[in-house]
Amino acid sequence: MRWMACELHSHTDHSDGRQSLLELAQGAKALGFDCVALTDHNTMTGLKDREIVEQETGLTIISGMEWTTFYGHMVTIGLTEFVDWRPAGPGDIHEGIEQVHALGGIAGMAHPYRIGNPICTGCFWEFEIRDWNQLDYIEVWSGTFPSIKTDNTRAFRLWTDRLNDGFKIAATSGRDWHVQEQTDTPISVTYLQLDESKGSVTEQAVRALAEGKASVTMGPLVTLELRTEKMIYTIGDCVPEQERSSSYEAVVEIDFQVREGLWEFPEARYLITLMSNLGVIGERNASPEQEQYRFEIRGNGLKWVRAELKGTVRGARTIIAFTNAIYAESE
Repeated sequence: MRWMACELHSHTDHSDGRQSLLELAQGAKALGFDCVALTDHNTMTGLKDREIVEQETGLTIISGMEWTTFYGHMVTIGLTEFVDWRPAGPGDIHEGIEQVHALGGIAGMAHPYRIGNPICTGCFWEFEIRDWNQLDYIEVWSGTFPSIKTDNTRAFRLWTDRLNDGFKIAATSGRDWHVQEQTDTPISVTYLQLDESKGSVTEQAVRALAEGKASVTMGPLVTLELRTEKMIYTIGDCVPEQERSSSYEAVVEIDFQVREGLWEFPEARYLITLMSNLGVIGERNASPEQEQYRFEIRGNGLKWVRAELKGTVRGARTIIAFTNAIYAESE
C-alpha cells in the first residue's frame, strides 16, 4: 500500500484552460504531485497525448471530464470513453451517473456551492439527488487556500451531514486548475491509498477514491486507523457489526515530510481532532516532532469517525488536513 499525491480537477486549452497537457503535467510534477486527473469541460480530446506526456514527465494522468451544465458541474474520473452530458436535466442526473459507472468511471459533485448564474454558469449545484449512495464523492475543497472559503465550508458541512445520515461518501479537494502561474497561496492535495497488487496505477487510483481511501491536506499527510481486539481498520473501511465494540483504539499518524519544501506553516500550533457523528470524541496537541497519536474512543452509537488537523495558517485558525471516514455498520 502507498499514498499517492493527486490533483483531481484540472483543465487544458481543450476547454477553458490556458495550458497544454504537457504544461499541466510539468507544473504538477514541480508541485510534488504523482498524478493529475484531466477533467476538461465536456470533452476528453485533451487526453490524446496522454501516453507521451506520461513518459516525458513520469506523472500518471487519469482520464476524466467535467460535466458542465446549467444545473451543476459533475467531475467524472476514470472513464474509458466519452459519456454524453447534454441530456442531463435537473431531475435526471442519476441516469448520467449510471452511464459513467457502466464505463468504469466515478462521479462527484464539483464545487457545489460556488456562486452560480450569471457569474459562473451552472457552478452552483441544482441537480436533484434522490439517492446519495450513487454519488461517489463531493469536492469539499475547491481552489487554493480552500479551507477558509465560505462555499467550501458549506460543502464540507454537506459532506458531514451525509455521513451523519448514514451514507458512505468520499470527500476530495480540487484546485480547478486552469493556468500555470506562480502562487504562494496554500495548495491542497488529495492523497489516495493505492493497492499496488491490483491493476494499473489509474485503476488503483479510481478504485481508492470510489472506496473513500483518501486523505486531503494543504501540508502534512494525516492517516487514521481504528483498532479492535482482532482487526485494524483503515480509512474507507467499515467495521462489521460482529466486530462492533464499546470502545476502540484510534491511531492517528502525521507525515510532515510529504512534499518537503513545498509548504510551510511556521505558526501552526497543530491540534488533532477526532470528529464523528457524536461530535468531537478526541483532541490533542500535535507537533512535527511526534508522528503517532493514540486515542481510546467510545464505540456506542458511533457511525463514522475521521481525523482533522487544525492550525494557524497566515493568521487564520483553520483545518489544514482531514481524512476520509472509517465507518461502523448500523445495528
